[in-house]
Amino acid sequence: MTVPRLPVLSLLETRVLGVLCEKQHTVPDTYPLSLNALVSGCNQKTSRHPLIEVSEAEVLSAIDSLKGPALVIETSGGRVTRYAHNMERGLRLPAQSIALLTTLMLRGPQTAGELRSNSERLHRFADISAVEGFLQELAERPEGAMVVELPRQPGARENRWAHLLSGAPAIEEIPAAASSTPAADAACIICQWAKGDPASEAPTVPPRVFEAGWKRGVPASLSGVVATAGAPVVRASASCRCDHAAKLAWSSETTRNFMFACDSPQYSAHCAQ
Repeated sequence: MTVPRLPVLSLLETRVLGVLCEKQHTVPDTYPLSLNALVSGCNQKTSRHPLIEVSEAEVLSAIDSLKGPALVIETSGGRVTRYAHNMERGLRLPAQSIALLTTLMLRGPQTAGELRSNSERLHRFADISAVEGFLQELAERPEGAMVVELPRQPGARENRWAHLLSGAPAIEEIPAAASSTPAADAACIICQWAKGDPASEAPTVPPRVFEAGWKRGVPASLSGVVATAGAPVVRASASCRCDHAAKLAWSSETTRNFMFACDSPQYSAHCAQ
């Protein structure tokens, strides 16, 4: 039996599919999802790239589009309409492949190692070789590739993979979170900080705005506290140029302390108010 050719999906349509599959595994007690829960999952600020802000009407429109190729199913019962994905049957793919596609739809391009880590709650792969095997199968499907291996970024040790459900992805040399303009940085409370040479000194910083401390070597880290009196609460984001795991955590929004850490000395962070 041949697999029907899928239409090119929009960003929101892939986000809806990703959220439904993710929540099926992470919150099974509330799955299938209500419209409100689905909207919240689409607008979630963690484990998402890119971040979006959509309305119920926009999500309903995406759901209607996904019903055509039978990728989303509406279930009735009770007082609230609920929605479930149908990707395994609709795409005729095993659970392992669905887990990888879901992680790519929710988080954007990733290396095989990142995919193994980020998809652990959806499917636990034995090793990176297992991930690479399923990625190759998705890339070599006779009916049409669903993933593609991207060119290696400058300074990266591994290639990233991207899904093709929305067509060919745009090639970015630097992750979106690490790219910002000087004008935008100047308006931020926390400006962009980048470090490429592990032996270099910490950058000069405005003392009334930020106090920074660099720790040399691996892992590299940046920590500090916003010192401007009466400064509004900011939301900071971070990204590694080296394409490795990055962590940004607020220890306290009251004192505005934060820590950025990466397993390589080449990284950057910037403010996203």
